[in-house]
Amino acid sequence: MGRLAIISDLHVDINHFTEKELQQLFTILMEQEVTHLHLAGDTANRLKTCQAVLDFFNHKGLATSFIFGNHELADVTGEAMMAHYPNVHFLNERFIPLNEKKVLLGFNGWYDYSYSTTNTEKESLRLKNLYWYDRFIQREFSDPEVNRLGLQRLEKILVELEEKGLEVVLATHFVPKREFIVYQTGKYQRWNQLNAFLGSEALGELIDRFANVQQVVFGHTHRKFEEQQIGNTLYSCRPLGYFYEWQLTRDFIRENQLMETFQMAKIRSVLKANQAAFDQYKEQHLKNEFQSAMTLIDY
Repeated sequence: MGRLAIISDLHVDINHFTEKELQQLFTILMEQEVTHLHLAGDTANRLKTCQAVLDFFNHKGLATSFIFGNHELADVTGEAMMAHYPNVHFLNERFIPLNEKKVLLGFNGWYDYSYSTTNTEKESLRLKNLYWYDRFIQREFSDPEVNRLGLQRLEKILVELEEKGLEVVLATHFVPKREFIVYQTGKYQRWNQLNAFLGSEALGELIDRFANVQQVVFGHTHRKFEEQQIGNTLYSCRPLGYFYEWQLTRDFIRENQLMETFQMAKIRSVLKANQAAFDQYKEQHLKNEFQSAMTLIDY
């Protein structure tokens, strides 16, 4: 018996994590009796930093694997490196046994604009190049084509695993089901266009074809959702996200009455003005934030 923990969107650089925070996370993982940790993308913006996080946990004796999210890909050149980065712990389009019947399968994933509210691929691409972090990523094909080719490769692996009679835990970064896409109304409605870059309905449709895919864990939304059973598959989405999005941050602002009304655009300036108090509060409550961002799977 073992226990798998999957965590996405650590963003250790943006969240200013040091070895102190990683040690706190490791302690929690040990308390939860985790035997394998998988990092499901957006661990860091730089490969060097991502590698350092991976090494930290592996050197502690905790087997740790990873895939890329969009943030790492901005630091990778070429489709071959994006898909087959030369690291033994890199799990994209690869699987490792958890026990005799179950495997962990990694898949970076991508998007095809299927969650968009815009009318054309051209308009989605324009918005991406204006607002989205992925404008820094150099891909060799269009986004829908990158997604289609990736799903072709994933399908072959899923067929192989089905033929072997193996149960699958699929860890990916991007959103495979519309149930995990939020569409705003009112003054925030225009941001619905950016849902184009969150994932692909085609990934969810592919998963639906394989009854042996027991659970899919993903992130990228920076919003946590209740687990949902869709067909034969349990879907889990609880990314950590940026420090100014955390529940502990909202609690800190509310408890100290720092805002009359909660406004996301002003959070960072409010925290900066109260940095010492926030750092102390974060140290006391980060454990809960880490725990809320873990998907634990016994095997």
